[in-house]
Amino acid sequence: MQGKKTIRIGIAGLGAVGKSIATKLDAGIPGLTLAAIAVRDVAAAKGRINLKTPCVFTDIAGLEPLCDIVVECAPSALLPDIARPMLEAGKSVMVLSVGALLKHMDLVDLARATGGQIIVPTGALLGLDAVTAAAEGEIKSVKMITRKPVKGLVGAPFLVENKIAIEDIREPLRIFKGTPRDAAVGFPANLNVAVALSLAGIGPDRTTLEIWADPHVDRNMHRIEVESDSASFSMEIRNIPSENPRTGKITALSVIAALRKLRAPLRIGT
Repeated sequence: MQGKKTIRIGIAGLGAVGKSIATKLDAGIPGLTLAAIAVRDVAAAKGRINLKTPCVFTDIAGLEPLCDIVVECAPSALLPDIARPMLEAGKSVMVLSVGALLKHMDLVDLARATGGQIIVPTGALLGLDAVTAAAEGEIKSVKMITRKPVKGLVGAPFLVENKIAIEDIREPLRIFKGTPRDAAVGFPANLNVAVALSLAGIGPDRTTLEIWADPHVDRNMHRIEVESDSASFSMEIRNIPSENPRTGKITALSVIAALRKLRAPLRIGT
């Protein structure tokens, strides 16, 4: 992917995030082209999106020969099937289901062996540049507090397994306190941001996390508090939900920003 060669982008999944990314790429980004989209039902997918430029609709197995980078926007269980062929070929995969990566860290070893790369965009979080910079020194603690509208949390495996009913709560309720590693299992569709934070900093077992269901908010809110030998900082973001209430609109935009950096003449950020 050196020189002037156009980078061929593939998208695995055409949900709210995948569709938004595809639309942005189709509108045109210098040096990038939307080459392929992997879906389960090609006919249905073509009916959901109207693209101006030619794009191949295929299955997951068909992505690698057509793409230089694949953006994973699929159910987390499909991560190995999406990532492995790309990494085996020494190519790149941009992972949104970061929580699933904790179960498949062998993919990192594979990328190291082949020269491939796993890219984790900032997503619905903020401040990962500051956290990765602080991690070059010594980070003493990282804490994250997440507040989400009730409808964005209903049905999470942790709530189901522990018989925690939140549909009718009238006041904020803390439903989880633990680590991102545990949250990745209990809230697989909700807390990829916490896992990304942990991988940028002190790991998924030392980072602490609280999750609150809050009937008074209509946005996904994340607050980060970091203590390190180089800086102490706190940050908060309030994300407007996308068509999928579990995901913020900024997630897709973060992917586009990361892709745009691949060919940007001026690159801002660590």
